[in-house]
Amino acid sequence: MTEGLNPEILQEICKVEMPFGKHKGTVLANLPISYLEWFQRQGMPPGKLGMQLSTIYEIKMNGLMDLLTPIRGKVQQEKPKNKIYKF
Repeated sequence: MTEGLNPEILQEICKVEMPFGKHKGTVLANLPISYLEWFQRQGMPPGKLGMQLSTIYEIKMNGLMDLLTPIRGKVQQEKPKNKIYKF
């Protein structure tokens, strides 16, 4: 399964927030499996968001969250730092 995963999609899943609904503002990788299962039954949204939700659903259902660990660490490191250096 991991052969076809696009690293850019995995990075987006760790950055992009749910734009609407009960979990609005939650990073897609952090959505509860019950919410993803609901979408699976009702039908995923069209377009890129649906593809992202389908991907994280498959990752969670197959116990592959470890795939995201290095990416999540990298995403967290990319946040701007508020350190002030005085010389």
